[in-house]
Amino acid sequence: MEEDFWIIQGQYLLRLILAALCGCIIGYDQSSNHTKTVGMRTHAVVAMASALMTLTSKYGFFDLIGEKGVSLDPSRITAGVVTAIGFLGAGVIFVRKENVTGVTTAAGLWATVGVGCALGAGMYLLGIAASILIVAVQLFLLHCKKVSQEPIFEKLVLEVSIDEDIHTLFSEIFERHHIEITSLQTKRLSAQKLEITLLVRYPAAYNAEDVVKLLKDIPAIKSIEY
Repeated sequence: MEEDFWIIQGQYLLRLILAALCGCIIGYDQSSNHTKTVGMRTHAVVAMASALMTLTSKYGFFDLIGEKGVSLDPSRITAGVVTAIGFLGAGVIFVRKENVTGVTTAAGLWATVGVGCALGAGMYLLGIAASILIVAVQLFLLHCKKVSQEPIFEKLVLEVSIDEDIHTLFSEIFERHHIEITSLQTKRLSAQKLEITLLVRYPAAYNAEDVVKLLKDIPAIKSIEY
């Protein structure tokens, strides 16, 4: 009887170790990318903690199931883990001006929870296969930047002379460089000047400085802020 006990506990421990290893595998790609805010340690802890919660949820209440007057749903612990990871994920998402970063990292943490829960439940093949697939997708998209990179939004505030046709002023340059104006607002500053607020979407290969360089040589533009 005691031997069976230690065999069962060893199986539980193996699930925790596998979860931590899979978390390290998922987090390795994040650690190698210096723009990411979480890495191997965070993913390993998240995966192992998820596996632990699932083990507790699945096996921790066997002595209470069937007791008179006791009604419980052990799966609620695992459901709570999936909900709780949202708070951790929110901590790695940042908003800068019109752009949001960290969503992929947060999604990776969420996926790591799923891997930990699967391994904690004893679904070894599914958990390990999911870890490999997550890393494979990340690496594939990292090396196919044209497919994976999203356009970037930026707000530009220009002071221009009203002698110029506004549409003609920007459209030719922006169309040539695949930059799209998604919003345009104007405000009169004086009889001869306008303030134009542009929300532009440009390819990921560009940054705000590149867009400013395209416009700075236009005589009608007096100033540019971003």
